[in-house]
Amino acid sequence: MQITETLNSGLKREIKVIVPAGDMESKLLARLNDAKDKVRINGFRPGKVPVQHLRKMYGKSFMAEVVNDILSDSTRSILSDRGEKAAMQPEVSMTEDEKEAEKILAGGVDLEFSLSYEVIPPIEIKDYSGIKVTRPVYDVPEAEIEEQVKRVAESARTYETKTGKADTGDRVTIDFVGKIDGEAFEGGSAEDQQLVLGSSQFIPGFEDQLVGVKAGDEKAVTVTFPEDYGAAHLAGKEAVFDVKVKDVAKPNELELTDELAKSLGLESIERLREIVKGQLESQYGQMTRQKVKRELLDALDETYKFEAPSKLVDAEFENIWRQVTNELEQSGRNFADEDTTEEKAREEYRQLAERRVRLGLVLAEIGEKANVQITDEEMQRLLYEYARQAPQGQQQQFFDYYSKNPQALVNLRAPLFEEKVVDHMLTEIDVTDKPVTKEELLAEDEEGEAAEKTEKKAAPKKKAAPKKKAAAKDEKAEKAGDAE
Repeated sequence: MQITETLNSGLKREIKVIVPAGDMESKLLARLNDAKDKVRINGFRPGKVPVQHLRKMYGKSFMAEVVNDILSDSTRSILSDRGEKAAMQPEVSMTEDEKEAEKILAGGVDLEFSLSYEVIPPIEIKDYSGIKVTRPVYDVPEAEIEEQVKRVAESARTYETKTGKADTGDRVTIDFVGKIDGEAFEGGSAEDQQLVLGSSQFIPGFEDQLVGVKAGDEKAVTVTFPEDYGAAHLAGKEAVFDVKVKDVAKPNELELTDELAKSLGLESIERLREIVKGQLESQYGQMTRQKVKRELLDALDETYKFEAPSKLVDAEFENIWRQVTNELEQSGRNFADEDTTEEKAREEYRQLAERRVRLGLVLAEIGEKANVQITDEEMQRLLYEYARQAPQGQQQQFFDYYSKNPQALVNLRAPLFEEKVVDHMLTEIDVTDKPVTKEELLAEDEEGEAAEKTEKKAAPKKKAAPKKKAAAKDEKAEKAGDAE
């Protein structure tokens, strides 16, 4: 096998490989000899089929297998011998001439092909024990826990029909049809819709105009959709809702009792408080971790400046860009609505992609040197966690997909590995806890992480659905800690 480097520029490499026809003939004969004891052909006893007869029947298909084996094996061996790591699977270029390809399969000419790839640059990991980060710690007060418990309990509040006018806090049951310029619009109609006045479930102004209505009343409610409304075809437009009031009910007193907790599927009100406290602490803990991780990544970003493989950056950028454009399309918005231009957004997201790839390579090298491992048990937990998010009845398809697609499993593993590397680094750097208020924890850093800043500039804003926000009526105890 003759190997010649034809390109060595930056991270780009191109290798020309020539495999003599004689070498391929030897591999083909070995495969034919192995096959003659296994194949069954009419007219021949087992193991007595002449090699030349086998060659006539299966020569081309066997030679195709030989070529595939050479391509696969040589790619691995060339990279290993050169001590290089390819950023992505090398691209293989062969002749596209059909006659030439036929000669190769017939064993008449040398096999020539080239490998094109980018290498992962050598990364010298520097001592990072001197990195200092501040961990903001928010101690959730009992008052906030109790407030959230009450919010959850609202889903179990009962109402009693009243004969008088509806007040703020009362629940009305209504039918309505929304119209713009006299024409009903999609998503603007409902029957037997229950609405607690003052809950801000509907767009601004809708609920206020129903204060004072009685059962049996019919009323035209005129509202204007906000300019930044999520559905672009409704944003900024005036709509008239023809509303029919079917029932008015006053709220009964809300008592935080064990009976209320049982209606939510829990054994006691104290258990509800425990769940709420745990979920609030978990939620704020995730915010804390993100800020600590941001500081750590910013420090690494300042330390490691090198050229990232362009194909990895391209792939990361395409993933980001696809997500951004899909979200813009779904929301009916464009880059002008986000106070930017497509050209500027592309530039910023390109920078984000480059940063992600570069820091990903650094973390991978740190993790390898620190012998950070992902156990089979951890991967199983991760798979089950993702499977839970799959549509009902499709969990098995999810597992089958990952069992048959090793690369997909690698992609699933990568974020978990990164988090474990960050965990490892946090045990070796200088981390100082700092008590903060809720406002301080929620506030964005002025300089912040470059990735977050870039995403916030161009990422579409998510708005409420055209008709209403998600109702709390069917909220379960598992969501108790979803603080607003």
